[in-house]
Amino acid sequence: MSSLAAGSLSVWLSARIVDRTNSRKEHVRKKMSEQNSRKKDNLLHNTKLYIDILSTQWPIVYSPDYNISFLGLEKLHPFDSGKWGKIVYFLKEEKMINDESIVKAQEAQEDDLLVVHSKRYLNKLKWSFIVATITEILPVAFLPNFIIQRKVLRPFRTQTGGTIMAGKLAIDRGWAINVGGGFHHCSSEQGGGFCAYADITLAIKFLFERVEAVSTAMIIDLDAHQGNGHERDFMDDNRVYIMDVFNRYIYPGDGFAKRAIKWKIELDWDTEDSEYLQKVETLMSKALQEVTPDIIVYNAGTDILDGDQLGGLAISPQGIIKRDQAVFEAAQKHKIPILMVTSGGYQRSTARIIADSILNLHRLQLIDQRVL
Repeated sequence: MSSLAAGSLSVWLSARIVDRTNSRKEHVRKKMSEQNSRKKDNLLHNTKLYIDILSTQWPIVYSPDYNISFLGLEKLHPFDSGKWGKIVYFLKEEKMINDESIVKAQEAQEDDLLVVHSKRYLNKLKWSFIVATITEILPVAFLPNFIIQRKVLRPFRTQTGGTIMAGKLAIDRGWAINVGGGFHHCSSEQGGGFCAYADITLAIKFLFERVEAVSTAMIIDLDAHQGNGHERDFMDDNRVYIMDVFNRYIYPGDGFAKRAIKWKIELDWDTEDSEYLQKVETLMSKALQEVTPDIIVYNAGTDILDGDQLGGLAISPQGIIKRDQAVFEAAQKHKIPILMVTSGGYQRSTARIIADSILNLHRLQLIDQRVL
C-alpha cells in the first residue's frame, strides 16, 4: 500500500471513530434529555417498586422467588442458584431478621424494564436459545420459553425489582441491601454471564428520574469480574462514576467498556488479602476525595474467595468481611447512602460468608433498623 493510500485510510478510520463516538454521545444526551423531560412533565410510568416501609422493617430486600430450581438444570452452572435463600436463613438463625422485618421484593414489570432495556432486547428473551446463551446452561435452549420465563427469568426479574426497590430505600434510610441482584454483565441491549437484566443501571436510572435529591451516583464494583454491563450503559454519562477492581485475566475482558471506568485496578491471579484490601481501600479513598456522589451502588461479589473456580483470586472469608466493612465505613464517613447487591460467588460457602458480613456490619452499627 502506498504512503498516500495508507494516509487516506488512517484519516478515514479516524473520522469513523470520531463519528461513532459523537453518535454515542448524542444518543446519551438524547436519553438524558428524555428522562429529564419525563420527570419534568410527570410522565413517569406507574410502578409498584417504589414503596414506603415500616420503621420496624430493615431495608433488606428479598423474596423466596429469587431462588432458581427446575429439574436440576440449575446444577449445570457453577453458580449456587439457591444462595439467596440460604443467606436469609442464616440471618434468621442469628435472630437478626424475621419474615416481617425485611422487605419482600416485587417482580420488575415490562414498563419498569423499559426504563433501560428496549422492546427489541426484551423480545429476544422470548427465545430459549438466547436465554441459554446468557445463563450459560445450554439445555435451556431446548425448553419451551414459557417455562424459561417462569422458572429462570422471573427469578431474575424479581431480583431486579429488588435492586430498584433497594435504591429508594437506601435514600430513605441511609443504606439498603438487596440479598440478590448485581447483574453487572448485562447492559441495555445485551445480556451475558448469568445476567439477563441490567439491575444496577435500572436502579440508578430510576433514582435519577424519580428522586430529586439524586443527580450523581458512584458504582463500586468489587466482584472478581469486570462490570462491563453498567460500564457500557454509562459510557458517556458524566453523572455516574465507576470504580472497578477485577481479575485482569478472566471474563469478560471488555476493552471497550473499560473506557467508562474512572478508577480501575486490574488484579493478577491469586491476589491475597493484604494486597487486595490495601489496593481497594486506597483507591476508594482517592475516589471519594475526588467525588461525593448522591448514592453509592456497591456490587459486593464474593467470587474473589480463595478457591472460586471462576474468580481466580485468593481472598479469605475474613478478607471479604473486612472489604464490605471498609466500603460501608467509607459511605458512613462521607454521609453517602449506600445500596449493596450480592452479585457473583461460585462456592457453596459464600452464603454463610455474606450472612456473616451483614452480621458484622450490624455489630459495628454500620447498618441498623433506624434511619442513619
